[in-house]
Amino acid sequence: MKTKALFNWSSGKDSAIALYKILQNPEIEISCLLTSVNKQFQRISMHGVRVELLQQQAKSIGIPLEIMTVPEMPTMEVYESVMKETLLKLKENGITHSIFGDIFLEDLRSYREEKLASLNMTALFPLWKRDTNDLINEFLSLGFKTIVVCVNEKYLDKSFVGRIIDHDFINDLPENVDACGENGEFHTFTFDGPIFSTPVNFKIGEIVYRKYEKPTAQKASNTACNTDDSAFEFGFWYCDLE
Repeated sequence: MKTKALFNWSSGKDSAIALYKILQNPEIEISCLLTSVNKQFQRISMHGVRVELLQQQAKSIGIPLEIMTVPEMPTMEVYESVMKETLLKLKENGITHSIFGDIFLEDLRSYREEKLASLNMTALFPLWKRDTNDLINEFLSLGFKTIVVCVNEKYLDKSFVGRIIDHDFINDLPENVDACGENGEFHTFTFDGPIFSTPVNFKIGEIVYRKYEKPTAQKASNTACNTDDSAFEFGFWYCDLE
């Protein structure tokens, strides 16, 4: 009997290659893609990608999409309440495992495992402890294509947003920036590759800047999107995709 699992889908490159790898496991059945969406703006949390493009991704992948709506900059309590309600509903369909594209953030992994364990669910991490330089090169060699939709100005300037990730992009990254952006340096939208039946069509829109006030307490979106609390002292450059 196959293990029924949900896949935490961010729309970016780590999610894409993690899903690619987990789909090769005949013992696991992916029941749905779960994505956190900003209720106010109808965009993927932190990535800023429109829901319409997220839906096109899911359609091309061929796995049902489950959208979890959260308010703008939710508190940890609000985020956890919404997540718990969502997971309990999915458990009713026999889902017992939750899959993530995390690579090396120990605190984040522990947080996910603890919250899932409280619901008698299990976390899986198919990319765990992979060398991120090797991983991004494997991603490209498999034929995936992804565009940078958000950069944290603490690590990267405006010139990096809106770029397609290729070997030139990787070579241009400063030494303190992880090749996969695992510390929240940048986020991506993956639009083609072996998990897609057809490429996701989009147009590059305007580049916008948003600055967030540092919160008085840790926000749930930090934990959900692999960014630390200090990141919110800085602004973010977003490339709108239409």
